[in-house]
Amino acid sequence: MKALYTIILLVLSNIFMTLAWYGHLQFKNFSSLKSLGLWSIILISWGLAFFEYIFQVPANKIGFKENGGPFSMFELKTIQEAVSLIVFTLITVFIFKTERLAWNHLIGFALIVLAVFVIFKKW
Repeated sequence: MKALYTIILLVLSNIFMTLAWYGHLQFKNFSSLKSLGLWSIILISWGLAFFEYIFQVPANKIGFKENGGPFSMFELKTIQEAVSLIVFTLITVFIFKTERLAWNHLIGFALIVLAVFVIFKKW
């Protein structure tokens, strides 16, 4: 159950992370936001990143092996990176609609899945 909670929290964290890091690139589509200066955009992004950390920190605390969770730090980081890429792709393709998923992305994702396998494999 801790594994599931960890992954759910990481998904939520990465939604906010993607919006904080890349959402401002969509401001040009909103008349009330497109004239914002850099400092305003930074403050908005920090505000979103606050919620990223609200989910990220508990995810790592709950999921960490030494706190009774199922994952090592390497495993937590690997899960976070895989979740980050999945969330980023879904938001970019289906919400921002600024990019198309191409064959090279799929090959890259397959290599990341292979990396997850290698990290989690008990050799």
